[in-house]
Amino acid sequence: MEFHIPERKYLPKNFKVKDWETLKPYFETLLNDEINSGEELESWFHKLSELEAVVSEEMAWRYIKMTCDTADEKLAESFEDFVRNIQPHIAPYTDKLNQKALSSPFLAAVREKDGFDIMIREMEKDVEIYREENIPLETEISSLSQKYGTILGGMEIEYEGKQLTLQQAAVMLKSTNRELRESIYKKIANRRLEDKTKLDELFSELIRLRTDVAKNAAFANYRDYMFKSMGRFDYTPQDCFDFHESVKKEVVPLLNEIAKERKEKLDLITLKPWDKAVDTSGKESLKPFNDAEDLTAKTIRVFNKLDPYLGDCLLKMIEMKHLDLESRKGKAPGGYNYPLSETGVPFIFMNATSTLQDMVTLLHEGGHAVHSFLMNDLELTEFKNPPSEIAELASMSMELITLDYWDIFFDDEEELKRAKTEHLEGIIQTLPWVATIDKFQHWVYENPNHTLEDRKKAWNKIFDTFSDSFTDWSDLEEIKDYLWHKQLHLFEVPFYYIEYGMAQLGAIAVWKNFKENPEKGLESYMEALKLGYTKSIPEVYEKANIKFDFSKENISQLMNFVKSEMQNI
Repeated sequence: MEFHIPERKYLPKNFKVKDWETLKPYFETLLNDEINSGEELESWFHKLSELEAVVSEEMAWRYIKMTCDTADEKLAESFEDFVRNIQPHIAPYTDKLNQKALSSPFLAAVREKDGFDIMIREMEKDVEIYREENIPLETEISSLSQKYGTILGGMEIEYEGKQLTLQQAAVMLKSTNRELRESIYKKIANRRLEDKTKLDELFSELIRLRTDVAKNAAFANYRDYMFKSMGRFDYTPQDCFDFHESVKKEVVPLLNEIAKERKEKLDLITLKPWDKAVDTSGKESLKPFNDAEDLTAKTIRVFNKLDPYLGDCLLKMIEMKHLDLESRKGKAPGGYNYPLSETGVPFIFMNATSTLQDMVTLLHEGGHAVHSFLMNDLELTEFKNPPSEIAELASMSMELITLDYWDIFFDDEEELKRAKTEHLEGIIQTLPWVATIDKFQHWVYENPNHTLEDRKKAWNKIFDTFSDSFTDWSDLEEIKDYLWHKQLHLFEVPFYYIEYGMAQLGAIAVWKNFKENPEKGLESYMEALKLGYTKSIPEVYEKANIKFDFSKENISQLMNFVKSEMQNI
């Protein structure tokens, strides 16, 4: 792969972000620059882009290192230092720089260039919602959000004399031994419940601070503020409600079919939560790889089958040591692909044990990584920051367009069929869960003064709306009350979740195109990703030859396609 890390043109090559005082002069220079033509304004944007890339990458590495080892206090302090002592100083300068650009008489000419119109629209939005009094609140929110990962990163259970992370323990929920599954499920759930008060209090404090931010910016609630802040120019809260309703009508019945069939195949009187992951054929859980090295090697082979360029992306990440995949004590939960704005080679973090879900996670995060590589030649940092509706399309599509090559992970035909069925059933289960979390967030921030009891009732009502009617939660009411505690997005990245549902629909459409014409389908997908955020969300979807549409009719059509594919496995 021909890959070049761009040379700095504005900042010194050896410059490193240490503190605000070393960074401040570069912001000052940009603020004081004279701009006398459209060309000079464009050049000024390039300088700003380089500065943003360097600052973004510094914060990225501090976050990555902290999540890789939550027990190391120095790494936590380093990230905290950035959040408290660097970021708050940047915010007012960003606002002044935005205002400088927007007041330039040469802006109209630059806006006509591809991508600049989208970036300028974002700047106008940022100026509209910026309030200096929100800087300390945002700092506090960032600091508090970090506590969620620390709390969950320290959670373990004991099994046969060994301490296991919750991710490691969850593997046993696929065991054919029902007593073991029940025991492990309750151990995991009860461990989470030990910190229920801590997590409830943390969430309540985040709601209070976020609501204050919204009020300061003259919004009715934090939901409305976040729709503006996240640049949701292409859809409204009502579209989200329509999505919820469509999922309820078109997907929940499929969820019921799956649960009913599961109960019958397992020959159970009652279907319990710990029966949802075990294979219905009575076989032990699938094990698609042995360790992180094997997982990586097989994923590269899968990517190569699609296009050698995709495999080269992961090889470059290995070369630069930008992968940390295995679950271990002290590591933060979850998984992510963190774009690195200056070098252009992202970092993948996850908690792999040996499951099918781990395999899918690397395919998913690998999709994000490929997206980063495909955007690398775009001229400005802002162009490489697509909204989640586009970013998640990249990752979720990768899960599906690789399906035909999963024989690399499973050389046994029956195991391959099981893996594909499990994954497609997972998609059907994902959409209602996305609707659940999103609808819950709308309620939380539309009713910020709710009590803990109100919150519990609202959660249960919403959860029941999008759940199958076969799973028996009797004697597990408290566990059900706090299931939302496991969703890190609620704590760390509020309102970032509906995108998974929208992108999942887009990904199914990409897969449908790929099945009909593999070469053209892959080409359309990759060409769409190359656009980054130089076009609107509907335009990027159109480039991929799909629709940005979450109507009942569209969801029905896509679900029928998934059902037909499941029948043909």
